[in-house]
Amino acid sequence: MRILVLGAGVVGGYFGGRLAEGGADVTFLARPRRRAQLAEKGLIVNSAYGNISMPVKAIGPEDIDAPYDLVLLSCKAYDLDDAMDSITPAMGPDSVVLTVINGLRQVEILQQRFGANSVLGGVCFVGASFDSGTGIVDHFGPFQRLPFGELDGSITPRAQAFAALGEKVKCDIELRTDIVRVMWDKCAGQGSLSSANVLTRSVIGDIARTPSGRAFLDAVLAEGQAICEAYGYPMIEQTLATYAKIFDTPASTFATSMLRDVEDGKPTEGDHVVGDLVRRAEAKGVDTPILRCARTVLETYEAKRLKAAG
Repeated sequence: MRILVLGAGVVGGYFGGRLAEGGADVTFLARPRRRAQLAEKGLIVNSAYGNISMPVKAIGPEDIDAPYDLVLLSCKAYDLDDAMDSITPAMGPDSVVLTVINGLRQVEILQQRFGANSVLGGVCFVGASFDSGTGIVDHFGPFQRLPFGELDGSITPRAQAFAALGEKVKCDIELRTDIVRVMWDKCAGQGSLSSANVLTRSVIGDIARTPSGRAFLDAVLAEGQAICEAYGYPMIEQTLATYAKIFDTPASTFATSMLRDVEDGKPTEGDHVVGDLVRRAEAKGVDTPILRCARTVLETYEAKRLKAAG
């Protein structure tokens, strides 16, 4: 299986690195500066599960000369249009895109571009950071999971072929028949917590320690749950228990990347995640006052950011 990994930062660098380390045929599609880093130093990942320091293949879109079997798409949602343009030369009649982009909208967008049968659903759980100056990926925390699967829940040879690589790598590649539910779980949970983070500009522990904070966190998560239920994908007990544990940890520093992006003045995935959840809620008549408020905050932030940029 020939695999093209878009990007070599946090997600692409970590999971692509684990695949390459395990002997998979992996090529990274990267921007010029990142390609130069990889050519000079190779891919470097620091992790308690084993460091990686190895030469890897890295190319630009103009270097793609044949289709790939699978394209791992891990960009930010706001880069999706450019990402699709970049991977188009790699998509043949039997190629498939495995998306681990946050949210749900990307599935429909990718299917419209490449065909309904050319997309695998997926999510990733990984705690890591990328230093663009050194080119080093630092993996922290216990998470290194990549659940994926066919959107119709079937087990296909292409899905089995990718899942088989999991036997040789130091990360968890999980073939799921319920990947759509898993994606709903993550999107609704992430959208809810992102809303809490950006509305308060605080990590979960700081919110939970206030007199009204725990009730606020429960309320915003309940909005996410209600949207999931309206679409037939109720959150499972394990997911709810995970969030309850986070909420009950006063010292928790948990925050979604959306808060970090706002604090750093960067673009966010606000419309793609929170905005999309609100639109889906409205379509089903689900009331989401906290999520709607967060959407407005994020829209205002983006408008001010663009105005400041000229």
